[in-house]
Amino acid sequence: MYTAALLFSALLFGGMVLYSFGFAAFLLTTLPTDVARASIRRAFPHFYLFVLVVAGLSALLLWPFDRVSALLMAAIAMTVIPTRQLLMPAINRATDEGQVARFKNFTACL
Repeated sequence: MYTAALLFSALLFGGMVLYSFGFAAFLLTTLPTDVARASIRRAFPHFYLFVLVVAGLSALLLWPFDRVSALLMAAIAMTVIPTRQLLMPAINRATDEGQVARFKNFTACL
């Protein structure tokens, strides 16, 4: 079970890196900007679901062996929910309404 937990953790890390530096970068460099952005926007909900499921499974598998690591994985899984349900729609709405500067100001405060 511990080996499975480590494999899920590696899958999570690899998936996040591949999506961020591979998939998104590939789309933005090969497709017209509007098509690439629309494709990425459609893919993000699935990406967040992937992170939620894999981090959650990893947390469950780690629990009997390493409670600290399990809690960290659970925290990763839980942070995806408000990001997917609240932050992502707010970013999309700001972009659609042409309020990109407002979003940039908000992220500068973080």
